[in-house]
Amino acid sequence: MPIRQFRPITSSSRFRSVADFSEITRTEPEKSLVEPLKKSGGRDNHGHIAMRRRGGGHKRKYRIIDFRRDKFGIAATVKEIEYDPNRSARIALVEYADGERRYILHPKGLKVGDSVTAGPGSDIRTGNTMPLAEVPLGTSVHNIELKIGKGGQLCRAAGMAAQVVAKEGDYVTVRMPSTEMRMIHGRCLATIGVVGNEEHELLSWGKAGKARWMGRRPRVRGEVMNPVDHPHGGRTRGGRNVVSPWGKKEGVKTRNKKKHSQKLLVRGRKRGKATQ
Repeated sequence: MPIRQFRPITSSSRFRSVADFSEITRTEPEKSLVEPLKKSGGRDNHGHIAMRRRGGGHKRKYRIIDFRRDKFGIAATVKEIEYDPNRSARIALVEYADGERRYILHPKGLKVGDSVTAGPGSDIRTGNTMPLAEVPLGTSVHNIELKIGKGGQLCRAAGMAAQVVAKEGDYVTVRMPSTEMRMIHGRCLATIGVVGNEEHELLSWGKAGKARWMGRRPRVRGEVMNPVDHPHGGRTRGGRNVVSPWGKKEGVKTRNKKKHSQKLLVRGRKRGKATQ
């Protein structure tokens, strides 16, 4: 996915970049696979603001994605590759031999006209889904299940993939993008390949207006408020730690320490500064 830069004819376009959408083959979604998507504006079920600085944004419709890939043994042909406003990855519209259509995550290298299958015994080919126990060591996979039959939960964003590194008994060890090593049951499904649109993280919004299109509202610093509005208000915050408008610390962990289950975690991801 090449990135397109704007000619800086205005200050707002100087740093903005967008995808060129060269892989997109259709602009309108499949009507049978979309549903309304209601916005909350950061409000909870009482109508109170639970998450600040959310609201507005462009209107969207949700594309129903087949994360389970539970149609075993039936070949499907890639009909279209489409843009999805709800995720960083592209989606592919596939049509099965019996006429049913579904959306799947678009793996890197999958083209219109290619065939994909799911289930035990599938070929080791990009876009095919199979149990982890059947995936060769060293293979990159995405859309990985954590519970048998629940559907893919891991490595679904643009450019994400995990690597199968070991097999022992009923469990398969995979290396996550964070370098964390995790054991997953061999009957859990995974899709071969890397999620496409891997240059998504290199894009630059470039202007405040793009943030508003994405539903992000402005953030006002506490230092520029009055003392009655924020603990940091006034000429200076007086050297105190950064706090919220209600006086609670920000930037530090506030959750109670709870020992997480290490049952299926072989090695956690690297945290903190590296020690010499």
